[in-house]
Amino acid sequence: MFKKCFLLLALVSCALSALLADTIQLKDKAAVVGKILSEKKDQVVVDVGFTVLVVPRNQIVKISKSDAPEPAPKSSAPSKASPEIVAKAPVEARPGFYSAPSTPSPLHTVRDLVNQIGEAVVQVRTPSGLGSGFIINEDGFLITNFHVIEGETQISIEVYHQKNGELTRKSYKQVRIIAINKFEDLALLRIDDKDAPKFKYLLMGSADALSVGERVFAIGSPLGLERTVTEGILSTKTRQLGGDLYLQTTAQINPGNSGGPLFNMGGEVIGVTNMKITFGEGLGFAIPAEAVKFFLDHRDSYAYANDNPSNPYHYLQPPSHTSLSPTEE
Repeated sequence: MFKKCFLLLALVSCALSALLADTIQLKDKAAVVGKILSEKKDQVVVDVGFTVLVVPRNQIVKISKSDAPEPAPKSSAPSKASPEIVAKAPVEARPGFYSAPSTPSPLHTVRDLVNQIGEAVVQVRTPSGLGSGFIINEDGFLITNFHVIEGETQISIEVYHQKNGELTRKSYKQVRIIAINKFEDLALLRIDDKDAPKFKYLLMGSADALSVGERVFAIGSPLGLERTVTEGILSTKTRQLGGDLYLQTTAQINPGNSGGPLFNMGGEVIGVTNMKITFGEGLGFAIPAEAVKFFLDHRDSYAYANDNPSNPYHYLQPPSHTSLSPTEE
């Protein structure tokens, strides 16, 4: 009688194999799948979810435990491909549009990082001035400040391509405004030149993951001095200015740095530099990466079209007061 009940329970437990853990192979080609609670000399106690079974040892052929790590399948790809896969893991809201690492990037010196990521930092030029920016994917999409391109239609991007260990300056003049957020001071642009190559791009990090006092650095074009690197620390993550929270840093920020990236020591963008206090030193500010990622994830809501009268944040002048007079016949 015990054997019949035992085999019946064993067959029922096979249907739960997708949810339970360990597998006990029995005689008569039956199996019990569940969580092994204890193993004794003459019996094994198994939790199958709805009840607990005591399986005699003389009925067991083999025990397979799921907690034993399975060997990783061999891959024909070179081992160095693994970090690239991690580094390019996309944010789920907009897969593939920009990249954010799923684990913190290893720390490096500023000197090493500048050589690796400097190519993705660009200069944004307009007829009235210039600023900085950085490329977020290989298709030429880039981030800068809204105030850098505000009111402008002629925009050019200066990119420093690295080849054979040397940097070559290339100017792209077919630049399109994709999205703008005036209140967050952010703009998304795209290089549309037909001969544009695949661009090097930066990873979006997290300002929330940083602690006050950690080292950061910026790359930009202060006063037109392209590819200038400044280093400092993160002074605070919650500086409130105009109702918004900014990152405050001692890394020197000057006119021309606007729109450029602020990096952690893993080479990830943790902010977009956009202003400083002019009568002080070491008082620079940056838009946190979380706000930038929100802007990118919802870029359709901020879409820009210069021929669309309903373009976001397009305001009409209020009507002036006019005196009424009889209509002349």
